[in-house]
Amino acid sequence: MTTPPALLIAGHGTRDDAGAEAFRDFVRRLGARHPELPVAGGFIELSPPPLGEAVTELVEQGVRRFAAVPLMLVSAGHAKGDIPAALAREKERHPGISYTYGRPLGPHPALLNVLERRLDEALGSAGRAPGDRADVTVLLVGRGSTDPDANAEVHKAARLLWEGRGYAGVETAFVSLAAPDVPSGLDRCVRLGARRIVVLPYFLFTGILPDRVRHQTEGWAAAHPEVEVLSADVIGPEPELLDLVWERYEEAVKGDLRMNCDSCVYRIALPGFEDKVGMPQQPHFHPDDDDHHHGHGHGHHHGAHSHAH
Repeated sequence: MTTPPALLIAGHGTRDDAGAEAFRDFVRRLGARHPELPVAGGFIELSPPPLGEAVTELVEQGVRRFAAVPLMLVSAGHAKGDIPAALAREKERHPGISYTYGRPLGPHPALLNVLERRLDEALGSAGRAPGDRADVTVLLVGRGSTDPDANAEVHKAARLLWEGRGYAGVETAFVSLAAPDVPSGLDRCVRLGARRIVVLPYFLFTGILPDRVRHQTEGWAAAHPEVEVLSADVIGPEPELLDLVWERYEEAVKGDLRMNCDSCVYRIALPGFEDKVGMPQQPHFHPDDDDHHHGHGHGHHHGAHSHAH
């Protein structure tokens, strides 16, 4: 029997000791859950251990094949460039190793469920019933990136969090590198009529940036006593996160890197759309797809959708 590839978890890195320790503890937990294979984790920057050290640790245990999973919610510069570059360097440093590279984590329904729980906890601590959401506006705050695609992923998470869950709205802001910032995001919520806002950090673990989100939220709230503003917690090392990293590992090992099936209404039961799961997908015409006017000939249907991925 061939031994399964080892699991290498790649993190951003943080100047926050508690945040770095949360990552290292998460790697230890995952290893304890899966004693059948070596698990190691390292950072791209700012905190120990560096990713290269984690690879060396695996190689010294006799590992030749591993799957790398980025412990990141969004595919920005780190996931797209820095980690692949670091892995390529390790391949030169350790001839004979091979690896596959997994997908970032978000916006997976399991994480959306954790975010929903964080919102319920914030509302509950303010003495509110969890079901009482119709007057709650959520401000989902992402890390922020110079990569528009990465920022768009946060908007996608916000939209998926809003769909079917009954909040008045879910708006988006960023803590660095992208607009709107947290105070501007809160201003926008108020302009949309929000009277009760929960600020929800779209971060895995505690750290300098989530702390900044809370600090900026509290500063804005002090200046706007007429608006009720609550702060929710980060996602944290929840069982859902452990399961999801394992799911990404298995995908990478099998080479089953799919398109956006995580949030596909025909595959996953999303709140309010459960009846669509497994529905057969029929080719259909869009109203403006009358071929006679578009010169495509009769056999070509723009609107033919197959969900076979």
